[in-house]
Amino acid sequence: MIEKISSLQNPRIKNIINLSKTTERRKQNLIVVEGFREITLTLNSGFEIKELYFSREVHLHPGSDGLFRQLQQTVKLTEVSKAVFEKIAYRDHSDGLIALVAPKYPKLDDLILSTNPILLVLESIEKPGNLGAILRTADAAALDAIIVCDPKTDIYNPNVIRSSLGCIFTKQVLTCTSLDAIAFLRKRGIKSYAAALTASLPYHETDFICPCAIVMGSEANGLTDTWLDNADEKIKIPMFGKVDSLNVSTSAAILVFEAKRQRGFYTP
Repeated sequence: MIEKISSLQNPRIKNIINLSKTTERRKQNLIVVEGFREITLTLNSGFEIKELYFSREVHLHPGSDGLFRQLQQTVKLTEVSKAVFEKIAYRDHSDGLIALVAPKYPKLDDLILSTNPILLVLESIEKPGNLGAILRTADAAALDAIIVCDPKTDIYNPNVIRSSLGCIFTKQVLTCTSLDAIAFLRKRGIKSYAAALTASLPYHETDFICPCAIVMGSEANGLTDTWLDNADEKIKIPMFGKVDSLNVSTSAAILVFEAKRQRGFYTP
């Protein structure tokens, strides 16, 4: 029988709310995933769903019954009241579905790369919304992997999941130090291109045909000397306005799709 919870004081409900904190997500090895599309992506990408909460008193996604049948033998299903659902939902329009999912934290040596990979390396990105937007670009371009170096935000922050539309689950995403990433790229023979305003090489004159990694810095400060001193090339996006900085997610999209254009937009 499916349990139903209507009390906001229920310990399980309080725990879901606590998972908004990075420390709790790490401690419990759980993340909160909202929405039919995002939950389906976790399943299709091999993530383990631990619990599923739903409310028939809000707009429940029409595919929910099929999802329930798929999960009912292995996942604890719990129905909640509208008030409870609205309390635990992080965003509007969650399709009446919230799942607790075990995250993945792959290592550099776990990466599975194509024979001619394109990677995106992000150093100290701070804003979850920017990281989410970049992950959407990475998914659209079918990049091999995204490496988040010296992270300033949790890759499973609810705002990252929301703004990525679940693309955090569709790509290989990992965190590590910049020095470890540099060593990995050199070991694998992957050329690194560091985006910097001080560079002299325009991005459209850069050869992205070889195995390569596009390296982007933080929103406020760009790349540190660690990358500027160790990248194989420094590249720039020519700009002609009075403000000399594009949003990092916009810049990433420009560079990534130039690399795809040079390769004829084929998918490795």
